[in-house]
Amino acid sequence: MARPDKAAAVEEIKQQFENSDAVLLTEYRGLTVAQMQDLRVSLGENVSYAVVKNTLTAIAAKEAGINDLDEFLNGPTAIAFITGEPPEAAKALRNFAKANSQLVLKGGYWDGAVLSAENVNKLADLEPREVLLAKAAGAMKASLHQAAYLFTAPMVKAVRTVDALREEQDNTPAS
Repeated sequence: MARPDKAAAVEEIKQQFENSDAVLLTEYRGLTVAQMQDLRVSLGENVSYAVVKNTLTAIAAKEAGINDLDEFLNGPTAIAFITGEPPEAAKALRNFAKANSQLVLKGGYWDGAVLSAENVNKLADLEPREVLLAKAAGAMKASLHQAAYLFTAPMVKAVRTVDALREEQDNTPAS
């Protein structure tokens, strides 16, 4: 029978999986306590970064409906549970890993898919949501402007032709 403290830990991790928009797994071997604290601060308020036990995490992930994380659950593992924009947290982890070679990105889970370490790096390269929305809005505005121009161009051409004919008629002497 499972010990109550382990069952409670599994339930807590399961809740974190269910309440997170994404999770990113790292190996923290060799980081000092001060470096871990700096990492937590750099991740921001929308990220909970916790050292976890691999076996309990595997059980919690399966109970939360997340499969295929077992390949990342070996060695010392810490998970960033993200509630918010995953690209921002991925960027913070990647930048910290560049400055501290002991931190290794293992992979993650986002939007129903398991992410490899390479995919986490690609996620970190994404621009913030607001920037992507602004670019999409700008592209739509440009398309609408172009469509409006195409619809008004024949009328403008007709008006200019009529004006030119009127001006020509005014300039020709009456016979």
